[in-house]
Amino acid sequence: MVALMVGVLVSVAYLVYMERKVMAFMQLRHGPSVVGPWGLLQPFSDALKLLAKECIIPFKSRGWAFFAAPVITFALALAGWAVIPLGATEVIRDGVVVVMPYVVADLNLGVLYVLAISSLEVYGIIMAGWASGSNYAFLGAIRSVSQMISYEMSMGWLCCLSRCVLVL
Repeated sequence: MVALMVGVLVSVAYLVYMERKVMAFMQLRHGPSVVGPWGLLQPFSDALKLLAKECIIPFKSRGWAFFAAPVITFALALAGWAVIPLGATEVIRDGVVVVMPYVVADLNLGVLYVLAISSLEVYGIIMAGWASGSNYAFLGAIRSVSQMISYEMSMGWLCCLSRCVLVL
């Protein structure tokens, strides 16, 4: 499992590298070519640069909420993936092959769970806007939350509609 995750992370890093190369070609630039041969080590250089950055805290921010908001949002985003099956696993028990889903939580109402978790994510965004101490950031958070709620309503209706169509 760890090898799969590392492989996916490295693949994503090199997909970003290829995207940057294509964008540079389209804009008549060189693109990333400084670190390593042909810029192949650029994703790792970017990761090290990101890890070495200092944490900047705005003067008027509310300390505990400023740090808690991204953690809450990230945790809820990960919790949404708990019901997504990654594949089937065959297990032999007492001479019988049993197919068990490879999923964190096997819920009967998985779609409802995903919609509920995605609707809770708005609290993290509102908290981030409020905790910054800036009126403009708070207004931006309210705008983002209103968009998320409207998208969730349409997703919920589409899920109900698709369920009704499957029953017919």
